[in-house]
Amino acid sequence: MPKLSRWLMPLVLAGLTALPALAQSPQRGGTLTQVLALQPPMLVPLSPDGSRSTGPKIVEGLLRYDFDLNPLPALATGWHVSDDGLEYRFDIRQGVKWHDGQPFTAADAAFSIQLLKEYHPRGRTTFANVTAIETPDDHSLILRLSRPAPYLIRALAAVESPILPRHLYEGSDPLTNPWNQKPVGTGPFRFAELQGGSFLRLERNPDYWDKGKPYLDGVVFRILPDAAARAVAVETGEADLTTGNLIPMADLERVRALRHIRIEERGTIFEAGVKRIEFNLDEPHFKDLRVRQAVAHAIDRDTIRNVIWYGYGQPVSGPISPDLSPFRAEGLPDHAFDPAKAEALLDEAGYPRGADGIRFSLPLDFRPATEGDRRTADYVKQALAQVGIAIEVRVQDFPTYTRRVYTDRDFAFTVNSMTNTFDPTVGVQRLYWSKNFRPGVPFTNGAHYANPQTDALLEATAVETDPAKRKALWDQIQTQVIADLPDINLLSDFNFSIINGRVQDAVTDAEGINGSLADAWIKDEVTQ
Repeated sequence: MPKLSRWLMPLVLAGLTALPALAQSPQRGGTLTQVLALQPPMLVPLSPDGSRSTGPKIVEGLLRYDFDLNPLPALATGWHVSDDGLEYRFDIRQGVKWHDGQPFTAADAAFSIQLLKEYHPRGRTTFANVTAIETPDDHSLILRLSRPAPYLIRALAAVESPILPRHLYEGSDPLTNPWNQKPVGTGPFRFAELQGGSFLRLERNPDYWDKGKPYLDGVVFRILPDAAARAVAVETGEADLTTGNLIPMADLERVRALRHIRIEERGTIFEAGVKRIEFNLDEPHFKDLRVRQAVAHAIDRDTIRNVIWYGYGQPVSGPISPDLSPFRAEGLPDHAFDPAKAEALLDEAGYPRGADGIRFSLPLDFRPATEGDRRTADYVKQALAQVGIAIEVRVQDFPTYTRRVYTDRDFAFTVNSMTNTFDPTVGVQRLYWSKNFRPGVPFTNGAHYANPQTDALLEATAVETDPAKRKALWDQIQTQVIADLPDINLLSDFNFSIINGRVQDAVTDAEGINGSLADAWIKDEVTQ
């Protein structure tokens, strides 16, 4: 066999990785139904408000990834990273059209990367070192970097870095562009219809570049805010796909045991993360580290896991999920459950109990995404009442929540969860880097945490290409963050997909059911 050039080798490896196992031939036709809890503010993942579920069916990324995050071709058919890590070259797929018939070119990719760098908090980190984006011709894209970015080659999936049509976004505010609600992409499915608060319908793209795909006629996303209704839809077969965290915790084991249900744990790495309590460090009480420590000692992670989340997830003390094990530090310091110590710290901070037993009162906001978020907030209220802190749990819709926390900053602390994604420089740095305190941009450094030592460590690991040295730097970061306590990390998110047995090949790469579904198909009969 002749020696392969470095340019061709990734394509050969990608082809070998992507070889499917022998299986039944896909059947054409049918519509698949996926259930969501909320209608996303935008249907493409251009910003944190964008949908990571709906978007990748419509728009695509430069690359796909196998389950080990090895790159596979998508809108780019070839890629090459220079030895010094300062140049990325991509061959852009030819013959691709946008859903409106316009040709897709490298200029669209260059424009989209610039949008992500400016408007997405993770994109701001991912592409921070990109100083120039060049398109020598319609099918060549070059990224030039000021410093290495060892995570960048794994950041180019549709769910993370969608490629959008320049001709529909150029000259507009991309976050309010009306095409966010009726997207035009290059993907296997086209936007067909949106009934606000009810459903989104996608139809097969007959001009899809991967000839013969998709096999499905379409995909329908049903919006079901009620968790019990989502469980019923899965049980009755009205819904074909959903994620485990959208089913009521009390119903999960019963749903998992249904004969027509298959549980898929692959394809969740982009969702790996932790559940947490985030402090507003500008709030007077929480400016005092002792008060934050007291809150941490008043909360029992085991209760949160076993009672609130029905035994799902793993207790953690640091910001990196066990799912991202290459970067997770072991033996981290912990604020163990110790109400007596919490009381002593509050006394020391100058907040004695009053005649009514209350030291002070604060509001607590929770991310209104799953029932577990609300249940966690209710538990925190009960736990803090035991040490003399009176809590008002505020209930609001998702847009109001994000505006209150990230724009108005009218909050004391909040219950939420944050994804680590595929690399902590992309998923974790945004939460603790002082330069990522960006009022108005959701899911960034909401605490307003600023520590020059942490900043220096984050910036060092972002350009370090040696895996062992990166791991050592992340060990230091995790230890420092726990010491400063801008948040309390509680337990890892649990991630799996719930799939009706009639649906085949819904999970074929690292994006899981949030991927394109180009390979998915429906069997005629399934034993119920």
